[in-house]
Amino acid sequence: MAEAVRSDGIDPAVLAGNESNRAIAAKIAAIPLAPKLPRRFWWGFAAFFTVGLLFFGCVTWLLAAGIGTIGLNIPAAWGFLIVNTVWWIGIGHAGTLISAVLLLMRQNWRNSINRFAEAMTLMAVALAGTFPILHLGRPQYFYWLLPLPVTHMPWPNWRSPLVWDFFAIATYIIVSLLFWFMGLVPDLAILRDRAKSRAKQRIYGFFALGWRGSAYHWHRYQIAYYLLAALATPLVVSVHSVISLDFTSAIIPGYHSTIFPPYFVAGALYSGFAMVITIAVPLRHFFGLEDFITLKHLDNAGKVMLASGAVVAYGYLCESFFAWYSGDRFERYMMWNRMFGDYAWTFWFMLACNVGTLQLLWFKRVRTSPWLLFVLALVINTGMWVERYVIVVTSLTRDFLPSSWQNVLPTWVDFGILFGSLGLFFAMMFLFVRLLPLMTIFEVQELKHELKEAQ
Repeated sequence: MAEAVRSDGIDPAVLAGNESNRAIAAKIAAIPLAPKLPRRFWWGFAAFFTVGLLFFGCVTWLLAAGIGTIGLNIPAAWGFLIVNTVWWIGIGHAGTLISAVLLLMRQNWRNSINRFAEAMTLMAVALAGTFPILHLGRPQYFYWLLPLPVTHMPWPNWRSPLVWDFFAIATYIIVSLLFWFMGLVPDLAILRDRAKSRAKQRIYGFFALGWRGSAYHWHRYQIAYYLLAALATPLVVSVHSVISLDFTSAIIPGYHSTIFPPYFVAGALYSGFAMVITIAVPLRHFFGLEDFITLKHLDNAGKVMLASGAVVAYGYLCESFFAWYSGDRFERYMMWNRMFGDYAWTFWFMLACNVGTLQLLWFKRVRTSPWLLFVLALVINTGMWVERYVIVVTSLTRDFLPSSWQNVLPTWVDFGILFGSLGLFFAMMFLFVRLLPLMTIFEVQELKHELKEAQ
């Protein structure tokens, strides 16, 4: 039987329970305002923070010993660091889509998940921004990428992808930070009013910027919020398109392809929504938020993954077809090498994770099974990282001159930075959940009010 959707576009399945506005605020605010959280919460934080320390240790070793400590060589001058950059930027795309694009499209199912998706974006983009700087070899001179009018150093080379990355990532994180903070202001005022300790009242009150919830405040807020959403919307397409141009601008077999911008954007949404599910499922389970993050949210996220994953699969097909149809022997060899060369296992593993797993999302029973969807999201994100590795490495290890062919051999520093960044990311998510409301209180209350009016 088809699901009931009201004539005004409000789907009752996006919110369960009959809580009042006060009960909704109390339930969400109870997490950051609680004197103590369960011990398992802190055990989880300690585990991820310990792994995160590996990131700082490996970066320190990299800065002390030099770029030779990671598995880079000639001709493969790009490796794990650039793969990590592209992957983490992609992770952040789902937050912007949920926050800005779905807001402008009046998709009310975003209301319960936009806050932690925005936080995910900020953390992912902040991590992504560190890898190109480390990749420079002389990270202390990263400010050379800025167009500073000075005489003691050269102007930036505007043909360099590193310059494009710098401005794309900087723009993305600034706009995302402003949009995230603006959405927090009304909720910070709720925490300020509910806090028991004087210290919390002052801290939350300072960042609430004097919010009193007056009609004047709400009027100004709505205008500014939608303007920022309109400003952030183009970033969903533009930022990862710029990242894809890092590859497309290089006349290298496997890179020089016009399909890369839409292909990269679809891949970013695919991996980003997989990370949203990875975060949402444990949150709704361990904090009892099943009434706010319902099966409808998981179902919709699964549908977005299905659509974006289908575009990614189409991109794989186009790459293979273009390599064959071009008649270029270098392009054909590049594709043959991906499928049957030294890195063939990564290619087939990528297809198994990103295309094979994708087929399960056609079934609603899978999309509405939280822990099964959680496992699929982990598999897909693993496959999306391997996809970036396939693109970066297999296209570089086989140069035009066979005498310069050489495989990439990742070192412990490469793996330490990768897994350390994951640990740091989830440790920061734990802190976010502890200090700030993990979902937007006033938007959930507004959705509940709209549902009551529609009844």
